[in-house]
Amino acid sequence: MQNQINILSTKILLPHQKQELVNANFNVIEADFISTENKDFELNKINDNLIFTSQNAVNSILRHPKCEELKTKNVFCVGLKTKILLSESGFNVIAYTGYASDLSEIITLIYSIESYTFFSGNMRRETLPKALKEAGIKFNEIEVYETTLTPKKIKDKVDSILFFSPSGVESYLKDNTIKKETCFCIGDTTAEALAKITKNIIIAEQPSVEDVIEECINEYR
Repeated sequence: MQNQINILSTKILLPHQKQELVNANFNVIEADFISTENKDFELNKINDNLIFTSQNAVNSILRHPKCEELKTKNVFCVGLKTKILLSESGFNVIAYTGYASDLSEIITLIYSIESYTFFSGNMRRETLPKALKEAGIKFNEIEVYETTLTPKKIKDKVDSILFFSPSGVESYLKDNTIKKETCFCIGDTTAEALAKITKNIIIAEQPSVEDVIEECINEYR
């Protein structure tokens, strides 16, 4: 690479993640465009199975004094890292998928007679609750964390942007525009948030931060 490519990450990367981009000769700019906070909630009326679609929800549950009582229940989740966090914390994960749409398919096709409690955030997508409702599956929802948009103006010229959530896209677009930048997305729902704005979208093969970084490096190789 002759000229250094400027990459903007819309979340602060872990040191080893950033290092991978630096080693590939990118100049990395990073900022958190969303913040998440645990919120207080009651663990009442918990159904037989638990659903998690993010690590944020798991981390919030792990802080609850009644957390141990939940470990007797089976868990369905979205994301490999969410699954690992649950398993390492002593939960029994029955099924996990990369996307909420795939998880709702497994639940509605194979486990539809079961009941569920979905631990969610305030900006969660409708995908899962909608599918469960339409299939007439018994479930309730407990909001356990809050996502806040933290938009900021990026003054540097960037060649590519790494996006990790639809809310990250929404936050970025509040103070910035996308012109010719290549947008690397963690998954389909994040890419959908950009669909009306740009055609320069590359979706990671697996929905993980590492895969987004890998796609970016491969693109400029």
